[in-house]
Amino acid sequence: MDHTLQKLIYDVKQRLDKLKAQYLLLDKPSDKKDRALFEKVKRETDPLFTLIQQWYDESIQYSKMNAHTNVFPIQLQNTKDNFELVLMHSYYIDVPKKRYMELYHSIHYVLNQQLDDLQ
Repeated sequence: MDHTLQKLIYDVKQRLDKLKAQYLLLDKPSDKKDRALFEKVKRETDPLFTLIQQWYDESIQYSKMNAHTNVFPIQLQNTKDNFELVLMHSYYIDVPKKRYMELYHSIHYVLNQQLDDLQ
């Protein structure tokens, strides 16, 4: 499980970095209710929602089996929620950059703590 979790963490970090680049490069959509935009977002985000759910499930299992972990279940839930927020904000560009970066750094912090635990 450790190897699987480690791979998932690296995958999440990589996707998170791509989302940040997208957030910084894209312009705010002119019409958030545009059906084509919705379809694009749905198509592109479905695999990411699946990835974050896999990471979360593996992380919860790891935390239950390893009492020495520095990441608690509530942090895992918050990180999952934050990733989902970042995911949507990366397409709709509807939060200030400062808030976006706070979420981004928070996610990376927890993921890095997990990687430290796995060492």
